[in-house]
Amino acid sequence: MTLTQLRYLLSVAEHGNFTLAAEKSFVTQPTLSMQIQKLEEELDVKIFNRNAKPIALTPIGTKIVSQAKIILQEAQRMEDAVAQEKGSVSGSFKLGIIPTVMPTLLPLFLNNFIKKYPKVDLKIEEITTENICDSIDKGTLDAGIAATPLNREKLIEKPLYYEPFVAYLPHQHHYLNKDHFEVDDLNHTEVLVLEDGHCFRNHVLNLCQTNQSTKQFGLKSGSFETLINLADQGLGMTLLPYLHTQELREDQKKQLRYFHEPAPAREISLIHSKNQLKLSVIDALRNTILAVVRGAIAFDNIRIIAP
Repeated sequence: MTLTQLRYLLSVAEHGNFTLAAEKSFVTQPTLSMQIQKLEEELDVKIFNRNAKPIALTPIGTKIVSQAKIILQEAQRMEDAVAQEKGSVSGSFKLGIIPTVMPTLLPLFLNNFIKKYPKVDLKIEEITTENICDSIDKGTLDAGIAATPLNREKLIEKPLYYEPFVAYLPHQHHYLNKDHFEVDDLNHTEVLVLEDGHCFRNHVLNLCQTNQSTKQFGLKSGSFETLINLADQGLGMTLLPYLHTQELREDQKKQLRYFHEPAPAREISLIHSKNQLKLSVIDALRNTILAVVRGAIAFDNIRIIAP
């Protein structure tokens, strides 16, 4: 039994197809099939029901796959322990980033990071906070970037930056006559928010301390661009994360109003398991992000709104 055989095993279990599993594993289909057959012969069991479409696990195969996942995770942890001892910033690293952060943060740091740490094989996925936490717990993600605090016992949160909220108002809105926006100016019947599942929605609702039940239309959107377009049509105001406002056109920026200090803001952190061993990569990632966001966000007087 080899680790390679176990990796092939998990690939077939995931894709339900030997040909596709071989493609994803970058080997020929006969090679992968032969290794799976050798594993079955060694264990003297049938792991897969090849007559099913897609290929299905046998009852004993399900147990073997579960154990294979544990073995491969522990093997990776052994490599991580050695790399940590050597202080090496290298190896594979899987990072999840929430949708309301990824589009604006990723362009700020990614190019710098991959140039400075070319030995890190960084895999990035856009994913919700709940799925980030679940994936870290399962070991399928090494770390995540999300709004905090989350107060999860198994996770460590390392703050990266504090991002203020900014009001985006419709044309000719009466609050455009004001230099600054006040939290008390928020009218829950007028505020457009993201759909359920986005933590930024929770930030806004917590700030409003209410819900949208009295709005005259229903809205499900995961896009700030949609909210901006609706505001431009006079259908309501919305709140945006500060970094997102930097990408607006100059005419759109005239519709922005900053909150009177202390400005409401969200805390964005790098989160990982307390048992994580890839700390050298995590520290390198955090230091890279800190170096760029200090210049991008410079607000001193803020107050954190919980997600």
